[in-house]
Amino acid sequence: MNSKRIVILLAAVLSGTAAFADEGMWMVNAISRALQQNMEARGLKLQAGEIYNEDAVSLKDAILSLDFGCSGSIISDEGLVITNHHCAYSDVFNLSNAEHDYLEEGFWAMNRAQEVRIPGKSIYFLKRVLDVTDEVNALKEEYKAAGQPFGMRKVSWIMEKRYNESTGLDASLSSMWAGSKYYMALYEVYKDIRLVAAPPVSISAFGGDIDNWEWPQQKCDFALYRIYTGPDGKPADYSEDNIPMKPLRKLKICTDGLKEGDFTMVMGYPGRTDRYASSVKVDYQTYVSLPISNEVRGKCMSIIKSWMDADPAVRLKYSDYFFSLSNVQELYEGEVQCYKRFAVADAKRREEAEMMAGHKDLLDEIAAKYAAVDAAERNLTWYRETMIRGTKLSWIALRLHSMQRYPDDKRAEESRKQIEKMFGELDMRVEKELFRYCMEMYMTHVDDSRLGPYQKELKSRYGDDYDSMFSELWVDRLMTVDDGIYRFFSDVQILEFNQAVSAIEGDRSITTLGGEYTRTLYAEREKRGIVQYPDANSTMRLTYGVVGGYSPRDGILCSWQSTTTGILQKYSPTDHDFYLKPDWKTMLEQAGPLPANFLTDNDITGGNSGSPVMNARGELVGLAFDGNKESLASDAAFVDGYNKCVCVDIRYVLWTLKNYAHMDAILTEIGL
Repeated sequence: MNSKRIVILLAAVLSGTAAFADEGMWMVNAISRALQQNMEARGLKLQAGEIYNEDAVSLKDAILSLDFGCSGSIISDEGLVITNHHCAYSDVFNLSNAEHDYLEEGFWAMNRAQEVRIPGKSIYFLKRVLDVTDEVNALKEEYKAAGQPFGMRKVSWIMEKRYNESTGLDASLSSMWAGSKYYMALYEVYKDIRLVAAPPVSISAFGGDIDNWEWPQQKCDFALYRIYTGPDGKPADYSEDNIPMKPLRKLKICTDGLKEGDFTMVMGYPGRTDRYASSVKVDYQTYVSLPISNEVRGKCMSIIKSWMDADPAVRLKYSDYFFSLSNVQELYEGEVQCYKRFAVADAKRREEAEMMAGHKDLLDEIAAKYAAVDAAERNLTWYRETMIRGTKLSWIALRLHSMQRYPDDKRAEESRKQIEKMFGELDMRVEKELFRYCMEMYMTHVDDSRLGPYQKELKSRYGDDYDSMFSELWVDRLMTVDDGIYRFFSDVQILEFNQAVSAIEGDRSITTLGGEYTRTLYAEREKRGIVQYPDANSTMRLTYGVVGGYSPRDGILCSWQSTTTGILQKYSPTDHDFYLKPDWKTMLEQAGPLPANFLTDNDITGGNSGSPVMNARGELVGLAFDGNKESLASDAAFVDGYNKCVCVDIRYVLWTLKNYAHMDAILTEIGL
């Protein structure tokens, strides 16, 4: 929150109005009159009851969650789902093999028989949301009076079981504002999900890792699934007898296009934000935890990418892992840069001086606690990034370690099969280089007192001669419990690092203090009449904004729209991220400029990927798929003028389906 926004905030308080600009991931079940008026002022043509209604079909019935990792929407009367390609990336990866690399080739089901079942995938539709704050608090008091433990895990289990049994729906309890409010979301869950379409990465992810979080982009980032039900129309497990879903609501597709200043609304399931974080926590992330993560992950990505570029077989094995790694690493790098650039911690300190003046003891305790755990947290972070996330060999070592607890039963045999499968998915040339790097980083940065006995022995023998240390440990085959590399991985566990932090924290942990801080800040804002939205937590939210460009740096102005002209300008026949298939390149050249992506100032975060971007009438005009680099402070703060939502234009999606994939049947199905 910068100084400009504090002025806006104070003005809002004095006038009795709510939030500022287009900030906010608002609960769809709690659209206040003030929020409705704000959206109408921006251009909304719908009433709150048309967006969310428990007693009648509304817009929310067309919005869905894909396993609470991504969002999507229904676009046909036959259960057709549209979301982002990067949300389907793992499914496409798992379908691929040496004969058919669907990531590179694309996947197009030209009829229902060619649609492929995705085992284990579920889609959730929100039915209603209930305020259960009083019920949860009463339950906690009941257990407290009886002298029984009442942690939130137990409370959630009891409450969810109660509502699941009474409604027949999937129940999920959510805490808002660190326990200031509790809501029960009830879902209908569908488990027969089949892949329908996914363009090749040269189309869906054009620009790859380089363009990620950047602007302009020209990605056609979409994929199609279909939901199947039992013959009675109800959710059912997979069966050849199942039929396409008949949804309550679908989104109408609008091909009129947009212009600057047009209203946009995004509905979906944002995963997590930390907008109630203290200034001390932001400083800790900026200068301690995130720089360590970024250093290790950045180097590991560099190692993997060099092998992927050199060998297509490595790309086939590691593309999914690299994709997930790169997205998070760039996010964290951007967070550090934006926290510094926009002075997020300083802005929070100013807010604390205004809102938390009567709670100095709490602020002092938080600061003292972070200072006390600094060294222990650094050790923990280095361990986690190198010994757990740095190389997939750690997964094998962990599985081997767990097998020692049950060497002779069926679980051991199952673990052996899983280990052999995991090993078969590795390329030991890649893992060798990753382990060599991670071993040195771990031994260099973790305090000697935290090393395990074998690790201490290695350090006493080799000092900083890491080449010799590595030679003793490395094996070019599947590791066994007799190997040095296994002893190295299993010598100390993350539990010991966590316990070291907990011992310093004492009874009032950083997590406990963070919750108290959130509840206090929420209460202080309530006193001032400030309308608030809770942090994202994978519950359905609504955000609103307008189409528009921005100025990322002084003297630079970015348009709100990109076109396919940019694809041809960026094309490189030798760079995988900017490669174009010859037929696609020819089509783009012949078509002339087509609208590709556009910018809005909708407030989104991870989990919103695949969310429908709708116009003032609730019609589908695009899909949210990314943010700009300047928006990456948004985990902790929304920065006016810089937070942008990057969207694929639905017209680009439709053009690709028609002209490249020739999926005329799908276009007919969705009414085009």
